[in-house]
Amino acid sequence: MVGPAASYQSCRPPETDLRSKLRDLANERRRFDYRRLFILLRREGEPSGINRIYRLYREEGLTVRKRRARRRAVGTRTPILVEARPNARWSLDFVHDQFACGRRFRVLNIVDDVTHECLAAIPDTSISGRRVARELTDLISRRGKPDMIVSDHGTEFTSNAILAWSKDHRVEWHYIAPGKPMQNGYVESFNGRMRDELLNE
Repeated sequence: MVGPAASYQSCRPPETDLRSKLRDLANERRRFDYRRLFILLRREGEPSGINRIYRLYREEGLTVRKRRARRRAVGTRTPILVEARPNARWSLDFVHDQFACGRRFRVLNIVDDVTHECLAAIPDTSISGRRVARELTDLISRRGKPDMIVSDHGTEFTSNAILAWSKDHRVEWHYIAPGKPMQNGYVESFNGRMRDELLNE
């Protein structure tokens, strides 16, 4: 049997840099699995295939850090019927957080309940009812008008500016029952993912 020559060197490219990039991204995006990390690496110009990324992901002992599951609410939830077409209904809600300096900010999220697309995510330290109305008017000029908008009873959504806006634009505005965020489940689900993947990092 003839063994490899003493001068033999593997043609396999070194993976030190790639492993380092993968670890750094996994630490930055602790809720991203290898598939989503693969997409981020591709955006940075990494040519490796997903199978290679998966192998390195496993070898580096990287895993998605899971959060403690919340207790499910007792009882049943009645599904909300929505006509299966874009702009049938939009959902609005705020996500609140704060900067490292302690100053608070909020993000107004607007989601299409049928396509599950985030139509707008508007961050600011203060967003009034008039500002919400302006953002909706701008969004309608680009995406068309919804048949219905759903929100909670927040002061921005029950302001005179919003009441006048919905009447002028002939958009039905539905308010969920107090203390029942599950009635606005589409945007609540999006808010949870935004917190999980961006704000809580």
